Amino acid sequence: MSVTQASIFTKRTIQSMKFQTVLLILATITSQVGYSQTNDSIFIRKLYSEALTKGECYQNLRYLCTQIGGRLSGSPQAEQAVTYTYNLMKNNGFDTVYLQQVMVPHWVRGEKETAWVTKGKEQKRMRVCALGNSVGTGPNGIEAPVVEVRNFDELAKLGRTYISGKIVFFNRPMNPEYIQTGRAYGEAGNQRGQGPIEAAKYGAIGVIVRSLTLANDTNPHTGMTNYVDSIPKIPACAISTVDADELSMLLKLKSAGSVTFYFRQTCQQYPDVLSYNVIGELKGTMNPEEIIVVGGHLDSWDNGQGAHDDGAGVVQSIEALRLLQKSGYKPKRTIRCVLFMNEENGVRGGIEYATLAKTQKHLAAIESDAGGFTPRGFGVSDTSACLALQQFVPLLKPYDIDYIKQGGGGTDIGPLRKHGCVLIGYIPDSQRYFDYHHTAIDTFDKINKRELELGAAAISSLAYIISEYGIK
Repeated sequence: MSVTQASIFTKRTIQSMKFQTVLLILATITSQVGYSQTNDSIFIRKLYSEALTKGECYQNLRYLCTQIGGRLSGSPQAEQAVTYTYNLMKNNGFDTVYLQQVMVPHWVRGEKETAWVTKGKEQKRMRVCALGNSVGTGPNGIEAPVVEVRNFDELAKLGRTYISGKIVFFNRPMNPEYIQTGRAYGEAGNQRGQGPIEAAKYGAIGVIVRSLTLANDTNPHTGMTNYVDSIPKIPACAISTVDADELSMLLKLKSAGSVTFYFRQTCQQYPDVLSYNVIGELKGTMNPEEIIVVGGHLDSWDNGQGAHDDGAGVVQSIEALRLLQKSGYKPKRTIRCVLFMNEENGVRGGIEYATLAKTQKHLAAIESDAGGFTPRGFGVSDTSACLALQQFVPLLKPYDIDYIKQGGGGTDIGPLRKHGCVLIGYIPDSQRYFDYHHTAIDTFDKINKRELELGAAAISSLAYIISEYGIK
């Protein structure tokens, strides 16, 4: 063998050895990734097994709804809910459980609302409820002719001359063509939130708002409305969709003559009171300074039991941590359950909690505030984070979690975004949610135990994934 041949042989041998070494490294990495995926699948299966066979969230919700009931901020029931959920997390043995003070509005509905429509000599009862934060009508109620509009542009065209001294009826239905009902709710919502402000600009003395629901029924839906100090504050109520359609029909009849509407509500706003966000956490073992939030809002409207909105999110968030703990998991990052106070009429709890993000690193926040229905997926606020999390969809597919898609978050976790936190919304099936939302029929019996448990396991699984791998 010549020197040249030997040199060539040596180079080829070295190249071959390097190639084999690279193959060996790649094989090792592949083996490790495959092993990790197997472990992840096994662990997530464990979470679901615990939730579906030994789950506690359904019974926790039963107590929250039937023994405490509606939990409007500032009410005795809201404070009972604080005590109950605090003790629940303490009894579960979470590493840390504490309360965060927050000043909240104290609005009281008062006596049950009454309303009727008068056309000529005929009078018919209407089903209404005061909008949250609305002023009262006074003890005698108010009665006036009705002006029907669908939006603020129509209101402006009619002007003060036509509107002054009358009651404005905002009658814009939610769009039934949208598959995701939350989109329809969002588009129709300004008539409830801003309607009294806009109507008062033109001298209206009261407002009626078509309930924000796709259901055709007799249940009025409350919800927050707003005022500004520079414009007169006029009373505002929601009317059921059945009654809204009837009122609209009466106004359109040529032979109707004058149509007047009467309503009486005794609601009142009191000074702010002290309340609390309830917080519990499992401490991270490797990167404890990186925080993953799972949460829902503890308050609800007072006219029902707040089962879907948001009792379901509250008990799912507590259960998400309990499942991890019972499965023997030691999180790499801190996983924190936050039960926010005052989402419904002020978002004070979410705003106050976000002050912690000035000194703490919040990696991600998962909010459950869309009901206790069958899980579908998750929505993620950040594009790069969404792409990073999408690689884990195969781990969730066996449990019918169909997607992790861009576009998500929640009202309470929203203030965290400016501090660099990735916002994630848990998305259950949306078709029935607005049948119950903000109504007297949002009660415990409307919750399906298995759907609720599946949602808790889904949230727990995503929290586990982020704890293990972060968001890159």
